[in-house]
Amino acid sequence: MTIEVTASNGNAVEISTDTIEALNMSLRGDVVTPGTPGYDEARTIWNAMHDRQPGLVIRALGASDIQRAVNFARDNGLLISIRSGGHQIAGHAVRDGVLMLDLSNMKSVYVDPNSRRARVEPGATLGDVDKETQVHGLAVPVGINSTTGIAGLTLGGGFGWITRKYGMTIDNLISADVVLADGSMIRASADENSDLFWAIRGGGGNFGVISSFEFMLHPVGPEVTAGLIVHPLEAAADLLPHYERIANTAPDELTVWVVMRKAPPLPFLPPEWHGRDVLIFAACLCEETEEGRKSLTELQALGEPIVDVMGPNPFVGWEAAFDPLLTPGARNYWKSHDLISLPVNATDLIIEAVRNTPSLDCEIFLAHLGGAMSQVEAGATAYPQRNSHFIMNVHTRWHSPDDDDICRTWARTLFDDVSPFSAGTAYVNFVPDDEPERMADVYGTNYEKLIQAKNTYDPKNLFRINHNIAPQV
Repeated sequence: MTIEVTASNGNAVEISTDTIEALNMSLRGDVVTPGTPGYDEARTIWNAMHDRQPGLVIRALGASDIQRAVNFARDNGLLISIRSGGHQIAGHAVRDGVLMLDLSNMKSVYVDPNSRRARVEPGATLGDVDKETQVHGLAVPVGINSTTGIAGLTLGGGFGWITRKYGMTIDNLISADVVLADGSMIRASADENSDLFWAIRGGGGNFGVISSFEFMLHPVGPEVTAGLIVHPLEAAADLLPHYERIANTAPDELTVWVVMRKAPPLPFLPPEWHGRDVLIFAACLCEETEEGRKSLTELQALGEPIVDVMGPNPFVGWEAAFDPLLTPGARNYWKSHDLISLPVNATDLIIEAVRNTPSLDCEIFLAHLGGAMSQVEAGATAYPQRNSHFIMNVHTRWHSPDDDDICRTWARTLFDDVSPFSAGTAYVNFVPDDEPERMADVYGTNYEKLIQAKNTYDPKNLFRINHNIAPQV
């Protein structure tokens, strides 16, 4: 018997069951195929838009399994996709017919509180990392959904509630162990293979498979001041200019984002507001300072909020506060811009779009980045946009395939309308799978250097199922 797996040229390759069994015996983990236990679990990812059937799945348990998987794909001319957390909006973790390398069982997190460092395997989620680091009152800047995988987040840049204070996830990456296309494993750091270290800090999975990350940690928590301030959307036009001023003048300890959507049935929100259009300020003061408290008080004094639930919260809990709105199984499509400022012409378009969301779960959020992350030179890492700026993410979310067209059209229309106000760059982790032509703009002046790194480390483009940076050899 044989199993068909997609080759790098697009044709099908017949892999015998004897070959698969020999591969399985060589692994610490295992191989699963269509119809066998564990296959559907491995192929199912967060975004239900991408319901795909790989031809073969290697479920790795260690670096040696990663090396064997890469060698097997290369030696047999197979396309290979890489899954860690499986949370990426573009769904690159899985593709029909290919060999999928599943890293989601590699979840170890080791924390050294004395050196304030953590060693993290690629299958760990942000929640896994937070729970281990917060035992020691430490943290690395990560994202806002605890089920996101640390690997994809880091390789795309990584930002969250403490980025303004301590930088992006990549700014806290000390080293990484990387399995290259030739099957070898090398260390990437500021002192070892520094060109690769530069490229993996924002350049995605184009250059190899990470088997281990080493992060710098910072004192945070275990309790922070955080919460939500909810306003009627009708007040948004008046509130947003004040928000921008506060965001741009607040100390680095304070991060405030804006979420605009139809109000979910939050327990602290009056029932008569459920399903109505709202603007939400989501704020985190990660360290109590006089200036931080002053800016937060100024934010709380704006307008006439429906409810203000700002207060002390466990940091690990706040990091997972948005999880109930981001559960797996829904269909999701995102469009994103970097905005250096929030001009009225742009925010008016955003507000009007919120009034016309095609489903109850759609939202638009504005994340303000600056502080420590903006002190890094634009060319210091592959992630390019180091100015203080706002990331606009149009998050379209729905459940029926029948609504695909109307929901994606809504997101694309707003994206196009706001484009004249965009910086041109974008956060690559928010880019969907239908924008391959956008990569040169996303990376700006760093793009040519990324091509050079691709030429060096993956000249035959083995790692191409991603936001691909094609080699030019």
